[in-house]
Amino acid sequence: MALILNIETATRNCSVSLAKDGKTLLCKEIAEQNFSHAEKLHVFIEEICNETGVALKDLNAVAVSQGPGSYTGLRIGVSAAKGFCYALSIPLIAVDTLLLLANKIQINEGIVIPMIDARRMEAYTAIYDFNYVKIRETKAEVIDAHSYQDVAEQIHLVGDGAMKFQSLLTDSKFHFYPDIEFPSAHEMSAVSYENYVKGDVVDVAYFEPFYLKDFVLNR
Repeated sequence: MALILNIETATRNCSVSLAKDGKTLLCKEIAEQNFSHAEKLHVFIEEICNETGVALKDLNAVAVSQGPGSYTGLRIGVSAAKGFCYALSIPLIAVDTLLLLANKIQINEGIVIPMIDARRMEAYTAIYDFNYVKIRETKAEVIDAHSYQDVAEQIHLVGDGAMKFQSLLTDSKFHFYPDIEFPSAHEMSAVSYENYVKGDVVDVAYFEPFYLKDFVLNR
């Protein structure tokens, strides 16, 4: 049996789940306009432990969304995950944020392009086939009306970045999902367990989030 605490803070959605053998026991999350991760994250963790009766000492691993995404959100999530792993002497699992977002839909054909808003005319994107295998690397991509013209397949776009560019991507091959804005710790449950079984963990001391872009201070 494996109990894994999953932490997803790469976007405005502050999300935490507790999973047993890849199945979510309980998930708590909130997406607010102003980031509330510093206030909500540890509250959610405490509530989940209390409501499930699982103590932190019972955990077998902690998983964290590695990015790309918000610099501040990623720092908060990774710092918390590292702290638990150090204190409990358990492994740290890093999960691709865009993969989590892609996992929020199920398709039988075509491709999935998860998009996280990277401000201005950019989005953090990757491309996955219908089995969630990454077929194009993650990058910060400028989106315009000519994007993905060379793709003949049906394209399923998810995330807050996708909705931002819906007015530009008007070809019938594009499919949008307005209800799917952010990645969630709920989808982390299965992915983190798979990594745990394979022994795919990261070095707690040296792991850093995948920022993709340099931090820019808003003025």
